[in-house]
Amino acid sequence: MENAADFPTVLGPDARFKGELTFDKGVRILGQFEGHVRSKGTLHVADGARVVAQIEAANVRIDGEVKGNVVCSEKLQLAATCRIEGDLRATRLEMNDGAQFVGHVVVGAAAAESAPRREAQPSATRAPDAPRPRPAPTPEPMPVAMPGVGR
Repeated sequence: MENAADFPTVLGPDARFKGELTFDKGVRILGQFEGHVRSKGTLHVADGARVVAQIEAANVRIDGEVKGNVVCSEKLQLAATCRIEGDLRATRLEMNDGAQFVGHVVVGAAAAESAPRREAQPSATRAPDAPRPRPAPTPEPMPVAMPGVGR
């Protein structure tokens, strides 16, 4: 059972936010959010909430609607009431019967680490002709089709 200390920040059901959301503990979204979410904590998109965002967090629970890619370094939970459109990368994935998902998914220990990252700027100390380091290969995402979705 969750308590108020687990989610010290709550965006209410009548709230509409746009922008970048960063936090360390937990945030529960009951209203609407559009933008980018980055966190070391837990994000909960409650039933009835609508989020259009790129999400990067340690733990994510989705009961409402999300449109955007999700990268979860620990556990991603898709509840039966969830509707999500986007690509998922998570170390662990829990998907309840009834959850609606359209996109690609990569699950496993290296999934969150293999998320696309911006390439660092070239170092001034590296010789101009020196070969650039190659990024580690990423696992191929596996398409998932959910019956009854997209009709």
